[in-house]
Amino acid sequence: MTKDEKFSMQALFIPHDMIGRMVKNWLILGLVMIFFQVVIGGITRLTESGLSITEWDIVWGTLPPMSETAWEEAFDLYKATPQYQKLNQGMEMGSIFQAETFKFIYFWEYIHRLWARLMGFVFMIPFLFFLLTRRFSRKLFLQLIVVFLLAAFVASLGWIMVASGLINRPWVNAYKLTLHLSAAFILYGYLLWSTYGVIFSKTKVIHNSMLKRWGIVLTCVLALQIILGGIMSGMKAGLSYPTWPDMNGEFIPSLIFDSAEWNVENFVDYDKNGFMPTLIQVLHRSTAYLLIIIGLWYFFKAKKSRITGLLNKGLNMWITMLVIQIILGIITVINCRGSIPVDWGVFHQAGALLLLTAMLFVNYLTVKSTN
Repeated sequence: MTKDEKFSMQALFIPHDMIGRMVKNWLILGLVMIFFQVVIGGITRLTESGLSITEWDIVWGTLPPMSETAWEEAFDLYKATPQYQKLNQGMEMGSIFQAETFKFIYFWEYIHRLWARLMGFVFMIPFLFFLLTRRFSRKLFLQLIVVFLLAAFVASLGWIMVASGLINRPWVNAYKLTLHLSAAFILYGYLLWSTYGVIFSKTKVIHNSMLKRWGIVLTCVLALQIILGGIMSGMKAGLSYPTWPDMNGEFIPSLIFDSAEWNVENFVDYDKNGFMPTLIQVLHRSTAYLLIIIGLWYFFKAKKSRITGLLNKGLNMWITMLVIQIILGIITVINCRGSIPVDWGVFHQAGALLLLTAMLFVNYLTVKSTN
């Protein structure tokens, strides 16, 4: 690259700490939209709506069926899926306000896809405007390119997930669902970290090796818990043991200790046996206990360090969301009698996002590099 070309590239960007309010608000809007996309995705999953639309058409798929004939064609395509033939045989067309009907499950999957398209417009159009009007720093520009690539990756995993339930299984594969959900959390977390870097660009890092080290540990444990929560949701593992603090009278079900159950078939065909749902729920509960033990220790240790300002607020937000999330998890489990409670399940998933938001804020103030 010549000196003139280098100068020309630098002229496209502004210093990172001079990014304006419009860009900051746009980044926050993006976070809010991703948050609600994950929430809508949770509703779609818990109402088993994800397989109602059997085709992915980026252009024409923007519009829902506009006539009775179009609705019948969409319903006929759904009737050919394993979910209809094995689980929903005899389902009626119904309306979008009538649960357990085709139009109802179609509505949630449609909203999930429409919201994703809307996010694409909200991202791309202002992105081009801000780029052409020199509102970005070079650092933020590169971060947003990563955001765009992550978003495309999440969308691709979404279709792969849906396709997994259109062939043999009457629901989406739990492992593919978890990949899709985990990628969505990564997208949210990366954009959140980038947004913190813009809004708090002049905030000094807190030099405390204990907070830095254990904050990273907590984040890793939280990431593991989110992954286990995705698998648990995909396997509907909550239905197996809707009790707390015991698991149908046992602290750890004896099924876990049966060596004959530890085989590849049980891991792959998790819907044909009770071993995997049991194992995943044990791991999910155990990781929750670990998270709250380390989290409480971390919180009180930090308080003894006489932390003030933004970090003190971040720690308060973190511990509050941790307690709320544990309570939501317990309520969700004990209400899994016969079916997964959609409302509590969605609250629990939204709580995971808010907990991640608080944890990354604490991390940003203790881990971030200086600009």
